Amino acid sequence: MFFGLDWDKLVLILIVAALLVGPERLPHYAETLAKLTVRAREWLSGAKTRVKDELGEDFDDVEWRKLDPRQYDPRRIIRDALLDDAPVPAVRAAAVGTAIAATSPTPLTPAFDPELDVPYDDEAT
Repeated sequence: MFFGLDWDKLVLILIVAALLVGPERLPHYAETLAKLTVRAREWLSGAKTRVKDELGEDFDDVEWRKLDPRQYDPRRIIRDALLDDAPVPAVRAAAVGTAIAATSPTPLTPAFDPELDVPYDDEAT
């Protein structure tokens, strides 16, 4: 595919363009397109050599495939993030806390006492 087009569609577009331009002007436009392609290729190679000169030896060590933006698929990123470090389930954490409380010589005090009033800030809500 060429910019999302199939080859048969591209050939059809080129044939229609050749018919619209006409056989008299077609060689001139083809020559202009060839010159433009050569200039673009020279400009890109010159830009690459300038970047290589400015970056020095570190330029060769860069892994360009890792920097390709096409590899950043949001679905894959989310899947990897979800599968990376799964949190410890709350039931297991509670069971561990109960086991610690049972083996501890001093009783553990809860962080929240339901008997006490909860502080309430009128201005914050």
